[in-house]
Amino acid sequence: MTRIPDEEIARHGLTPDEYKQICGFMGRDPNRVELGIFSVMWSEHCSYKSSRAYLKEFPTTGPQVIQGPGENAGVVDIGDGLAVVFKMESHNHPSFIEPYQGAATGVGGILRDVFTMGARPVANLNSLRFGELNTEKMKYLVHGVVEGIAGYGNCMGIPTVGGEIYFDQCYAGNILVNAFTLGLAKTDRIFYGTASGVGNPVIYVGSKTGRDGIHGATMASEEFDEGSEEKRPTVQVGDPFTEKLLLEACLELFKTDCLVGIQDMGAAGLTSSSFEMASRAGSGIDMYLSKVPLREENMTPYEILLSESQERMLLVAKKGREQEVFDIFEKWGLDAAVVGQVTDGGRFRIFDLEDKLCADMPVGAVVDNCPLYHRPAAKPANHDEITGFNPETIPVPDSLNEELAALLTSPTIASKRPVYTVYDHMVRNNTVFRPGSAAALIRVKGTAKGIAMATDCNARYCYLDPETGGKIAVAEAARNIAATGAKPLAITDCLNFGNPEKPEIMWQFANAVKGMSKACETLNTPVVSGNVSFYNETMGEGIFPTPTIGMVGLIENIENRIPSRFQHPGDTIILIGRLTGEVGGSEYLKQKTGRIQGKCPKISLEETSAIIRFMGECAEKNLLASANDASEGGIAAALAECCFGEPEKGCEVDLPSAGLRPDFLLFGESQNIMILSCPPENTETVLKSAKTHNLTASTIGTVTPNTFEITVDGKTAISQPIDKLKKIWDTALENQLR
Repeated sequence: MTRIPDEEIARHGLTPDEYKQICGFMGRDPNRVELGIFSVMWSEHCSYKSSRAYLKEFPTTGPQVIQGPGENAGVVDIGDGLAVVFKMESHNHPSFIEPYQGAATGVGGILRDVFTMGARPVANLNSLRFGELNTEKMKYLVHGVVEGIAGYGNCMGIPTVGGEIYFDQCYAGNILVNAFTLGLAKTDRIFYGTASGVGNPVIYVGSKTGRDGIHGATMASEEFDEGSEEKRPTVQVGDPFTEKLLLEACLELFKTDCLVGIQDMGAAGLTSSSFEMASRAGSGIDMYLSKVPLREENMTPYEILLSESQERMLLVAKKGREQEVFDIFEKWGLDAAVVGQVTDGGRFRIFDLEDKLCADMPVGAVVDNCPLYHRPAAKPANHDEITGFNPETIPVPDSLNEELAALLTSPTIASKRPVYTVYDHMVRNNTVFRPGSAAALIRVKGTAKGIAMATDCNARYCYLDPETGGKIAVAEAARNIAATGAKPLAITDCLNFGNPEKPEIMWQFANAVKGMSKACETLNTPVVSGNVSFYNETMGEGIFPTPTIGMVGLIENIENRIPSRFQHPGDTIILIGRLTGEVGGSEYLKQKTGRIQGKCPKISLEETSAIIRFMGECAEKNLLASANDASEGGIAAALAECCFGEPEKGCEVDLPSAGLRPDFLLFGESQNIMILSCPPENTETVLKSAKTHNLTASTIGTVTPNTFEITVDGKTAISQPIDKLKKIWDTALENQLR
């Protein structure tokens, strides 16, 4: 067979050495179809060839874990025969190229990952990163992504109940769109992506195959350059109405006993789903492309195999039960066709549209023997300069009132109402805490249980100190879950980084994973699913390391839930934790200097663990009226947000300076800070409970009807009508998006 030209190999994203390995596995040169298959399956997006060595550090097991990484989604037991199934995925590159369809199909893909496990999706979240809102292009991207998320989730009837959005210039050329879905299933009805049983039929179901999305996985595994926006053909086109039919058809199929295995056709489409199913079972497959439902004429085997057309699934049924599958999918108006059968021997044979053999490949070589790289890692040359900045060199501000107002207008801190009101967050009527709360909370119908969910990551901390930043990302998610009264159970993740071929990027990645692993071990929140997204760079400029955490928690009795906002004038305000005045990487320091610099705040994971136990005890005894975690903007911004309920409340708070500058005290982003409120008669019980858990706790003030006042050592630092502050916060993002 003729050797494929070097430029063709390079266009497929393969190195000369990788091509040599392929020839060794094949015992010959591959043909173009086989090259295309290796290209997508050995891409960074599908193979994790630069990250697998590090991902082994994650704790992935626990008594609550039913299924960890390696399947379509993670599965965690919540008791009473029920499980939550959840995962988070990235759709960064497609969303930058075509924001509506990129974001929409990101939602569609993660929904399929969850319902292919046998779960009905009940909640969506997202984690978004954009550049600063100073260009029309960025505003267009924000609107397109938000409308794409809403357009798919709303049509599917799945509520988008929470999420997070950050704005920083490092994302101007490479936005991040991470989509999270959670579903509910019975523990004895979990389905897996396996192709076992020699002779069993391999069945294609869902939409027909077109040319959209070809080489999408490869595109997601390379940097952006000046020509990246010309790659619109690699962005898939979604149809949520078809996916709704596919969801219902699959859930009906799961009620039968004719199914052996099932998998979403996600990245790399028919290729990845079929090869991965065969790999998990140690089997082979004979596939006939003449049987694949097509929506375009003259498609080649290469195009059929690499298409990423949406709303498609691949399943293996028990031999002789094919008609049951056909009947169900015909009822829902969807295509279903036998496209192959399971074989033994571990080989994958593909027959073209004329039923001639066009590819014959060892499954193990394609899936299990892809390259594993231990890439060089080194601290960035300018790291010490960036972290060595002394915040004391910035002038003390004249007006802390003005500084707080400026922080509340930051799009990262301001109300995200203009975004989440585009989403339907109440459909299915299970939403208890709406977007804007510390964490989302939904009820599990038919039980007393509630499921809390949060997505979190402060990438600025990870930029300054990847290991500590990784710890903080997990810890913040855990505090937000605990603030609702729920117990954190497990996490999924989206690890968004730059080019792994650069030593400084691998240094960031290795240390972030190390920090996350330590946090997950300490907090008993194993990693059950996730995604790595490398090559988030444009013209050589990478994003901040952004290891986004999606955490899930359980509250046994939803009646014990704790809201985020102050509830009653006269309630006592209690501070948990110590204010340290750390402003490195803070929003305040960014506004004062225009740069992300300084030392990352410190974090005690043991203290975070104690906060989780303490909050669980408070929830069980119904001691608290509200609870909120302090994050961006420090305690001043957090107190203001506690007041921004419906209707708003005020507060009178006095803080000891502890020798700190007032601006650092109020706007520093100390970790493990919780702001609680409770009826006065519960104050001593709460303080005593905190002491039992070795937590620092102090009474700092009172909830009031309408005035926001903070004094430091008895001297007025901030004093504003709360309705004025709320208007600033509530309208800032909306004004900047116009």
